[in-house]
Parts: sequence; structure tokens; C-alpha cells
Amino acid sequence: MNSRIPILKLYDYLLISIQWELDDETAIQFQEVLLQRIHETSASGVVIDLTSVDMIDSFIAKVLGDVISMSKLMGVKVVLTGIQPAVAITLVELGIHLQDVETALDLEKGLEILQKDLGD
Repeated sequence: MNSRIPILKLYDYLLISIQWELDDETAIQFQEVLLQRIHETSASGVVIDLTSVDMIDSFIAKVLGDVISMSKLMGVKVVLTGIQPAVAITLVELGIHLQDVETALDLEKGLEILQKDLGD
């Protein structure tokens, strides 16, 4: 299954940069493809970059929270980067709790967090 959202592998990490607002179908497909890629590559970390996402609805917020929880169940550390103010507000207002999820301002800092935390 091909995803409309590219998932790049760099060393033991998967890098995802979401470049547009997600619709429900794309979000579900992204969830399935990411989990499959984690399994196939034995990745130890994932960076999800949301820099280009200006708004998020309740369904997409839930799917994002689910993706993080599912990835963690598979033993993968997830770092979110580039969260815009409106997205942060929406996540908090919707009660999407991202406990123990590291965040960073940009992709580079997200990779640094993975390298520091995972000892790579």
C-alpha cells in the first residue's frame, strides 16, 4: 500500500513530513502505512513533522494520538516537530493527551532528541 505521505528512512529512524491538511481517509491510510513501515524496518524512532499543518480537526487529532500510542506499543520513540499554535490549542481543547511525547521546534531538533535518547 502506498501512502500519499512520504515516509523516509534515515538510519534507524523514520521521518515523516506532513505537507498538507489531512483528510480522514489519508489519516487512516497514514496510520496503517506507518505501522507497517515500523514493522518492516525495525525502526527505533519516528519523527512526525507537522510544520505545514495549520489546522487539525477532532478526528485527525485522535488518529494522530492513536498513531503515537500504537508506535510506542511497537517499541518506537515518537517525536513531534513543528506544531503550529492553532494545532497545539486544538489538541489541548480536544483533550488529546500526548504524555511522554517529546516535541521539538523543527525536524533537525527532533532528530537530535532521538539520537540523544536512543544513543545512536
